[in-house]
Amino acid sequence: MSVGWNIRRNELFLIDLNGNILIPSVEDVYAALVEHRPTEPWIPIVVNELHVSRYPLEPVLVIDVCRNDIPTYSICASSRGVTVELELYDLKRGHVIAGQNWYPIEPQATIEILELLQTYVVDIGPAHSLKAFLSIRKAPAIRDIIDDRIGEKIISPLVFAPKTDDVPTGIIGQLYPYQLTGWRWLKFLLSEGVGGLLADEMGLGKTLQIISVISDSGASQLSPALIVAPGSLLENWYREIKKFAPHLKVLKHHGPVRTGRPATLMSYDVVLISYDNVVTDSSLLNMILWRVVILDEAQFIRNPYAKRTRAVKRLRRVTGLAITGTPIENKLLDMWSIIDFVFPGYLGDVTSFETEFQDSVDGAIRLEPIVSPLMLRRRIIDVAQDLPPRIEIPQVLEIDENEAVAYDAERNRISSEYGVAATLVSLTSLRRFCAHPILMNGNLDCVDPMSFSKFRRLNDILNEIFINNEKVIIFTSFTIMADLILQHIQNYYGFFVGIIDGRLAIDERQPLIDIFSKVDGCAALVLNPKAGGAGLNITAANHVIHYNLEWNPALEDQASARVYRRGQKRPVTIHKLLISNTVEEVVAERLARKRELSSVAVIGIKGKDDDYSDIIAALSRSPSKVFVGK
Repeated sequence: MSVGWNIRRNELFLIDLNGNILIPSVEDVYAALVEHRPTEPWIPIVVNELHVSRYPLEPVLVIDVCRNDIPTYSICASSRGVTVELELYDLKRGHVIAGQNWYPIEPQATIEILELLQTYVVDIGPAHSLKAFLSIRKAPAIRDIIDDRIGEKIISPLVFAPKTDDVPTGIIGQLYPYQLTGWRWLKFLLSEGVGGLLADEMGLGKTLQIISVISDSGASQLSPALIVAPGSLLENWYREIKKFAPHLKVLKHHGPVRTGRPATLMSYDVVLISYDNVVTDSSLLNMILWRVVILDEAQFIRNPYAKRTRAVKRLRRVTGLAITGTPIENKLLDMWSIIDFVFPGYLGDVTSFETEFQDSVDGAIRLEPIVSPLMLRRRIIDVAQDLPPRIEIPQVLEIDENEAVAYDAERNRISSEYGVAATLVSLTSLRRFCAHPILMNGNLDCVDPMSFSKFRRLNDILNEIFINNEKVIIFTSFTIMADLILQHIQNYYGFFVGIIDGRLAIDERQPLIDIFSKVDGCAALVLNPKAGGAGLNITAANHVIHYNLEWNPALEDQASARVYRRGQKRPVTIHKLLISNTVEEVVAERLARKRELSSVAVIGIKGKDDDYSDIIAALSRSPSKVFVGK
């Protein structure tokens, strides 16, 4: 039997011993070549210089990145030192002609590749579907037919999202360009049925980007949406949603009188819940298929074995989104746990992940290209041209039920003792409580500062600042609070920290600032706004935290100006922490009112105050009201 080539029909044919011309299938030709024995009357012939190979090419699906950073698919086949790039047509017909050679293509690998492409609706060329791309890269059962050449190349998560100029509907306010990019990326993820991690640096408005995608996710409404956050941040989420997307119906599922009916939860567009209540209300929550579950401060599920992590991952959802500025706090397993929520199974199980990715620089380098398509991370320095030089982040916190009861006890004491004779000075006790209940007795011994909700939030902010290797100035008007913060930073982080208040001589203050400025990396200064509010230049820091607010707006502004001033080359992030439904909220309202009136002097800041309405408001606010329903 001989083999020939029909040029006009572009196909092979066989000539049997009797001279008959056969037009067989490719499989027949391949079988004839493979089953040939030297003793048989086999006489391969060459027609028009076409050489026929007996050895099949082994095909693989190649994944690589082209010049415009878009992942691409191609098919290569090789055998005995020969490599040929195939078209999909070649794969389907089972053979290829390269130069003057005819090669059969191994059929079993061909079937597997074609099935893979059909399963994920993928064609040769640029990748368009993120979900398909991720699934193909991590298909463990068929690794022998995939040649992943991406290696350590970082793939931007934005290359898959379509380029548009649309803006979110229903949002009051204007997003910065990078926030619009983030919203479009989140919208794209949801359209693909894929989760993702929004890991922008603190101060870039992750909350607004999430609210935007809930308000406008494209074709279908994201209702009901579940937002899981630390309990102290639920009130902040509630207010931010009401501020930017008032058309959304929001429920804070919190407190002892929260509903036990799934129908009630489903009647809201957005349900806010704490991590702790996800655990306690797991059965109720899993009666609902959530269109999206969003995790704020997603590092809270970094421990895959924790009860709250398991409860969160059991939530029935179409898609999951995670938000955190610190996706890796301690080890690479932190990232595994978060990615396992947004795209379950993508990084395999815990055991195989820890075996493959050691906690080392090499492990991190190998992990980053794998998770980069699912994680959008922008630094302030990257988008500084879009930002104002001063970014203010007021955070309205909510204390827990026991703390609220203790606050109300002190509030009632002041009301009973002073009544209409109360002054702003007499309210200092409530302000001290809002800094930390430990200030009520002044004993720092045997007390864990992290036992208070507001201090835990301070620690979260410090943690992200220090992870980014940056410096911070913390303002508090209470000496004991300054000592507590200093002790915590020294014991918990081990970084340089100093205090500037009335206890430090004036001529010793600038030398301390000089030491702080020369520290290579993380450092903190704790300042009393009166001692550090004027005459000091501390531009080595680009973060300011007002741990407790002052009655006088000028005092607060002068304090912030220690960092936000000439010589500062980076945008300054200013955090203002206040507890809702307490005297601190009255202080915040008073500051806003005074600023609106362009007043820089507040009558009575030394205690001779006659702002009766503020005193009445302070004595009437109760954080306990939150726990009897909203």
